[in-house]
Amino acid sequence: MKQQFFSRLLAGVLCLSPAILSAQSKSLSTLQQQFVDLRFGMFIHFNIPTFMDQDWPDPETPATAFNPTKLDCNQWATTAKAANMSYGCLTTKHHSGFCIWDTKTTDYNVMNSPLKRDVVKEYVTAFRAKGLKVMLYYSILDTHHKLRPHGITRQDIEMIKAQLTELLTNYGEITALIIDGWDAPWSRISYEDVPFDDIYHLVKTLQPNCLLMDLNAAKYPTDALFYTDIKSYEQGAGQHISKESNQLPALSCLPINQNWFWKKSFPTTPVKDPVKLVNDNLVQLNKAWCNFILNVAPNREGLIDDNAVAALTQMGKMWKPAGPLPALPKGAAPITAQNFAKFQYSNSSWSDDMNIMDFANDDNFRTSWQSNAEVKQPWYEVDFDREKDFNMVTIVEDGDHIKKYQLEYNDGGVWKPLPAGVQQGRVRIHRFDAVRGGKVRIKIEESSAPPAIAELGVYDERK
Repeated sequence: MKQQFFSRLLAGVLCLSPAILSAQSKSLSTLQQQFVDLRFGMFIHFNIPTFMDQDWPDPETPATAFNPTKLDCNQWATTAKAANMSYGCLTTKHHSGFCIWDTKTTDYNVMNSPLKRDVVKEYVTAFRAKGLKVMLYYSILDTHHKLRPHGITRQDIEMIKAQLTELLTNYGEITALIIDGWDAPWSRISYEDVPFDDIYHLVKTLQPNCLLMDLNAAKYPTDALFYTDIKSYEQGAGQHISKESNQLPALSCLPINQNWFWKKSFPTTPVKDPVKLVNDNLVQLNKAWCNFILNVAPNREGLIDDNAVAALTQMGKMWKPAGPLPALPKGAAPITAQNFAKFQYSNSSWSDDMNIMDFANDDNFRTSWQSNAEVKQPWYEVDFDREKDFNMVTIVEDGDHIKKYQLEYNDGGVWKPLPAGVQQGRVRIHRFDAVRGGKVRIKIEESSAPPAIAELGVYDERK
């Protein structure tokens, strides 16, 4: 019954956005350049954890706990403007599942709190009034509604789609959607449990100019965009961009306090040094095509604390945006489709004893299959459970040693060539017209050292 409700809601809301759907669509490369040109923004972690003194509160915390008595999104926007920020990003739903907009998908929302006001609406109105762009944050992991590992249902996916449809339909143009709690080691909800490709294309259908960012940088290589339009780095989790070698549009996030959500100690605890935030983060990150988003957590009244306001004002006096950044290097399109090769049966020529074939499609870029040094022309293959249509193969090498290779697929027992070219670099992405087969293999003809493959992926991308 609930699944039917979500489906009707999704269909109904989709009909309400002709203005957004008819907006002039921009190329992804243009949107990525515009994103890095924004340079500096405000992350706003404000949700039910604000009132529990914990970033991950009890998922059964009642909606009545959310009670900001002096909520003023205009104060947030004024503070962002004083810091010379160009946008904000608000946590519409965090991991505990509480929605701070007027949603029709669940009773666990702000309209059933003492506030009874749509915080998302007030936020976007306030920030746009100051000439600031608006972005939204949304968590796939949802402990209140039991969207957790090993238990995702079709109904859960429909709820996610319905909630995202509301957010991308009812609040005007959204510059970017930051998604969290997905394909992370701590959330363990995979891109198959909640199909990434479906969500990605839903977002692009609703708002073609909305970038989708998944906070998953720790897992995937820094050389290509896997499952995101923008490469993200959470500094507090040990994720740091290479300021010398980065070639991708990127985002780096950090809280001005010690935690993402407000804590009782915040008003009397010094925030991070504004001078260091400007010189060591903002200036240096911008040089690497990386946008810096600084989290500022409103307190239980719904206001940013005085010490944070003072620090942001000081940052604004020290730093001003100096126009667009240099043009981004041309890069490959993001990978969004399901990886058919993941966990499938694999085979290879003689392997190094501790680096056998299973490691090249185990969904772990820190392990690899490595050829035994005695093999002159090694090969590696993945065998699907049945024949599949596919149009892309990715090879992520552990190192950069493979100099010449061939890609092939098996069609009815016959090996046929795929257009592989002579790509160099650690990550190689091969897109081609769709073929159908039951196996894919790489035959390595030249290598400067025993080749090692961290992951070989096979996909059927939407056109």
